[in-house]
Amino acid sequence: MSQKINKPVIKCINIQKSYEQGLNESVLKGINLRVDPGTSLAITGSSGSGKTTLLNIIAGLDNPDAGEVHVADQLLAKLNSSKLCKFRNQNIGFVFQFHSLLSEFTAAENIAMPLMIAGNPRKLAIERACSLMDKIGLNGKANRLPANLSGGECQRIAVLRAIIMNPACLLADEPTGNLDKKNADIVCNLLIDLCSEFGTALVVTTHDSYVADFVDSKMGLIDGKLSPL
Repeated sequence: MSQKINKPVIKCINIQKSYEQGLNESVLKGINLRVDPGTSLAITGSSGSGKTTLLNIIAGLDNPDAGEVHVADQLLAKLNSSKLCKFRNQNIGFVFQFHSLLSEFTAAENIAMPLMIAGNPRKLAIERACSLMDKIGLNGKANRLPANLSGGECQRIAVLRAIIMNPACLLADEPTGNLDKKNADIVCNLLIDLCSEFGTALVVTTHDSYVADFVDSKMGLIDGKLSPL
């Protein structure tokens, strides 16, 4: 009986990226990366090392100068702008260092937003959002605006917003950068638990080795190249 082979959720092949800032500066130099379903990876590196650039390329928010990005068995370069937006909404969750919640919408509405953008009925989207909030102990805060939530609560809301579509992959760019250790612990555990439960591939960028201790594997981005740690 043949052994089942998991296809990678994220596959980067020879990704290269440069920026022209007076001199042509090479940021990513032949990045190769594979992340499988239900696994988590931390990419560490100093500020300006290219971590955010790499995440943006994986998410289709930026284009590489050379190389290929495959997400959920889809070559991103083959998608036009409208198809890429739809694909991203359905398959890629993104958590930023700053939670970026919409201030005029409640916590539940912020979480439900990707579902509603995808055309799901508002009532069902809000119910799904409230169910996720109950799962992590934020029940009772569904109708609060971001201004009436703590920083840690807002970041957890942002994580739920990123995961509500059950995306194939979740990309988190310095997700604990603005949190104290207690809230950083909560957010890190939430990311790992949700990705394990839903079989989501998780990539976290951080300059904090403490955050990297939560994940399955670690890589360092130094001088434009990835190396296992």
